[in-house]
Amino acid sequence: MIVSVASGKGGTGKTLVATSLALAVSERASVQILDCDVEEPNANLFLRASIERTEPVYVPTPRIDADRCNHCGRCAEVCAYHAIASLPSKVIVFPELCHGCGACSYLCPESAIVEANRQVGVVEVGYRGNLELVQGRLNTGEPMPTPVIRKTKMYIDGQTDNHRDVIIDVAPGTSCPVVEAVN
Repeated sequence: MIVSVASGKGGTGKTLVATSLALAVSERASVQILDCDVEEPNANLFLRASIERTEPVYVPTPRIDADRCNHCGRCAEVCAYHAIASLPSKVIVFPELCHGCGACSYLCPESAIVEANRQVGVVEVGYRGNLELVQGRLNTGEPMPTPVIRKTKMYIDGQTDNHRDVIIDVAPGTSCPVVEAVN
């Protein structure tokens, strides 16, 4: 079973409910809790799990090979997020706006764009008895939490042979991070 604890408003007690439920279940069975409020993960304040491993989260970001680029502007045309500006003598990439879709590198007629990984956060895994905590942590200043939430959810049981109940602590609101966490 997967239970998501969500609310359209912050400060309503989502984390308290999620952690209390996880601790109660852990007294009788193995349970997994995912802190998907990656901008401010705080479930471990209540759980006090021992973090045992950390995995970086990357987003592919375009790098321009100035020697190959002919400044045709195709990359800027196909970028739905306006993360690339093509000037007559230079191409500028705005990494914080890039969603890592790869359209610019795929459609560049000169193959002047390669993608390099840019770290946007981490996923931390810790344990306390029968409880496993998986929490995403977005780097300060990063505008897009969804890649970190996606990576955090990759740890959900069911993708392994060890099936157990999963509780997801969701960020407040109704925006993209909430939709990604409960999807």
